[in-house]
Amino acid sequence: MSDSFDLGSPPQPAAPAKPETYRVLARKYRPQTFSALIGQDAMVTTLANAIRRGRLAHAFLLTGVRGVGKTSTARLIAKALNCIGPDGQGGPTIDPCGVCEPCRAIAEGRHIDVIEMDAASHTGIDDVREIIEASRYAAVSARFKIYIVDEVHMLSKAAFNGLLKTLEEPPAHVKFLFATTEVNKVPITVLSRCQRFDLRQQQWMGEDRPAMNDQGFRLPCAHSSSSDRAASRSTSTPPTSDRRRWTRPASTACSRSGWRVMSAARKPRN
Repeated sequence: MSDSFDLGSPPQPAAPAKPETYRVLARKYRPQTFSALIGQDAMVTTLANAIRRGRLAHAFLLTGVRGVGKTSTARLIAKALNCIGPDGQGGPTIDPCGVCEPCRAIAEGRHIDVIEMDAASHTGIDDVREIIEASRYAAVSARFKIYIVDEVHMLSKAAFNGLLKTLEEPPAHVKFLFATTEVNKVPITVLSRCQRFDLRQQQWMGEDRPAMNDQGFRLPCAHSSSSDRAASRSTSTPPTSDRRRWTRPASTACSRSGWRVMSAARKPRN
């Protein structure tokens, strides 16, 4: 009779950790609360008073330069209007909890009642007609059905005209959030039906300017006056090794952000 020993199954090697997908800083650190929204105190105060008094507009127009945070602000407003709190009994608030199902779904871009449309690629009357038809039906799971239309100035004239009646007298469960970089192209008939917020550019000055090394943050600070997205994009970009230096010219003949690059190996003038 032979003795048998059960050594068991051999140990399995641990599965390698899945590397995290890289995301640019402008998306990774997108504000999730109004307290994290820097430089827009007037808009936040106005919204807080409107929510507290129950006097919310049915359409909002957010305007500002590229990258200033128009789409992020629109999503924050959608969260504020549809937040139900951790206990599920809350109402509209200027401080969304961020943990309830509506807040998490809106932050992840998967909420069925928060519809985002890019007007640059959906410019026709047929796209607006779909919004008009869908707005008649009540929200599925949220308090409000919210339509976020980015680059709204790209809509055609027929699309704007088709939206006027619904924009003037929308159903009680519908809110419109428009974002644009060129508010002068939006018809006055649409402007008169919206509550407008002009988002300010964030200016880094004095002690508020982030202190980092020259190679890592001098150039992003220079671009931060143009837009916060441009600053974060410059920060996430590895510095180059070419021989260049950045200067601020006295004249106005410079790049869009007000800075120009000059070669350090420039030939001397005759």
